[in-house]
Amino acid sequence: MPEPLHPALRAVSDAVLAVTSQRSVEEVLQRLVEQARELAGARYAALGIPDGEGGFARFLVSGMPDALIRRMGPLPRTHGMLGAMLETREPYRTEDIHAHPRFRGWWPSGHPDMRSFLGVPIVAGDDVIGAFYLTHKVGADEFGERDVEVIELLAAHAAIAITNARLYEESAALSVLEERTRLARDLHDVVVQKLFSLVLTADAAGTLLDSGAQEQGREQVARTQQLASEALEELRVLIGELRPADLAADGLCGALRKHVDVMRRLHGTTIALDADRVVTTGDDARDREVLRIAQEALHNALRHAGGGYVAVTLHDRDGALRLEVADEGDGFDPSDPALRGTHLGLTSMEERAERLGARLAITSGDGGTTVSLEVPA
Repeated sequence: MPEPLHPALRAVSDAVLAVTSQRSVEEVLQRLVEQARELAGARYAALGIPDGEGGFARFLVSGMPDALIRRMGPLPRTHGMLGAMLETREPYRTEDIHAHPRFRGWWPSGHPDMRSFLGVPIVAGDDVIGAFYLTHKVGADEFGERDVEVIELLAAHAAIAITNARLYEESAALSVLEERTRLARDLHDVVVQKLFSLVLTADAAGTLLDSGAQEQGREQVARTQQLASEALEELRVLIGELRPADLAADGLCGALRKHVDVMRRLHGTTIALDADRVVTTGDDARDREVLRIAQEALHNALRHAGGGYVAVTLHDRDGALRLEVADEGDGFDPSDPALRGTHLGLTSMEERAERLGARLAITSGDGGTTVSLEVPA
């Protein structure tokens, strides 16, 4: 009879397996910082990724209400203890953060006071690419050695997610063709995350087997095999997508139908398609712009709608086209300048619509988001 898995190791295993179900890197990192707070028994936790210019490219928080985070303003700078943890490969813990020479002695407006502190760098190769910050140990004056060990294990998994994110961002920056950029995003959102899940699941299997939990370890080995098969199939589908749409042979409706079929297979999401037979005008430039807008709108819906239902309609009325892509997600503010800075797809769709002399409308709220395009005859 194998010995029972240590509660902390079980918790780490659960955290690793939980993030395998997430798609975007942001979701994975948010899940990791939440698990870090729970595993270490901290009231507050954060995960920071520096931007190389004195600030943070990402700074995810757990334990603070959203209203408080908004009141504290923009992302922090890499100064004080935040910066100190990015300059070392070793973890640091203290009973009172105020006593550290790098502590600046002030907080942003509304920031809770903090005393006990645990900082764990996130290391990839020879570089420190981020850090976990945990404060206010619940039920004790300071964090313990076991807390350090557990968070160091999570930091190793966070390093994989951050590295994947950087590889994706670099590939997108170097891409020359917009279509290749779109496929790179799909590759990142689906296949890279599947491979990330594969790595984490294999790691969890090894941990379970080493600890004597043979049956649980074999379950994770089987899960690893399943993820590998899924990743292989998704790569085959995306390779097929590398071929440009043949609008001359398939027409706009046919090309859109093929793309929707691919997205269904990749994301496992219900996508309803209602497309009339669009009259061929010989204007491939118009059809290509409409197809690109449809692809971008569908990509955004699949990425942000939380895996819910998506509906795509394309109708031709006397030569005038109407395209609509609707999801049932949480919605967002399309006019938010900060959002425009990080989601360039919205601006791209508007520019394409302008070139067509068309009207593009984006409505979003609690019931979901709808992108509507009207192209005159």
